[in-house]
Amino acid sequence: MAARRYDPDRRRRIIDAAIRVVGEKGIAGLSHRSVAAEADVPLGSTTYHFKTLDELLVAALRQANEGFSRLVAARDGLSDPASDLAAELAALMGEWLSGDRAGVELEYELYLAALRRPALRAVAAEWADDLAGRLARRVDAGTARAVVALVDGICLEALLFGVPYDEGWAREVLGRVIG
Repeated sequence: MAARRYDPDRRRRIIDAAIRVVGEKGIAGLSHRSVAAEADVPLGSTTYHFKTLDELLVAALRQANEGFSRLVAARDGLSDPASDLAAELAALMGEWLSGDRAGVELEYELYLAALRRPALRAVAAEWADDLAGRLARRVDAGTARAVVALVDGICLEALLFGVPYDEGWAREVLGRVIG
């Protein structure tokens, strides 16, 4: 009997492969078999680490969310009471949207998949809850949720309609909501 190969990064490689498969073929193209082929691992490895495709999608969405969460965490101005919160958020969106566009589109594709896949809903809400929690240190909870919805809408509009992101306009409308 052959010795089992120690592969501590296999789970992460499977998640990375799932993200690439969804990026290339959409969620409809995701299967344990397509991910195993992309990750160059045996099919049994994908089903060992992720019993269902929903489990794999949850892990992929959580990993995709990490990029936005890092940007939010790095932006000290969001918690600084002396900063212009609307300007900070507008700059944050600009930085995110001007980065890896394919990654942002993929994150939204996974995020919107929660409409049809209830297993994804909790993780889809994580980034919104995190941002709302950070904003609630500066504004009331209701305003924080409204701002998160506006940020989401502005980003979706830029992605869906191919309109260039207008940081000045975003700062203005965010300022109206923030008050």
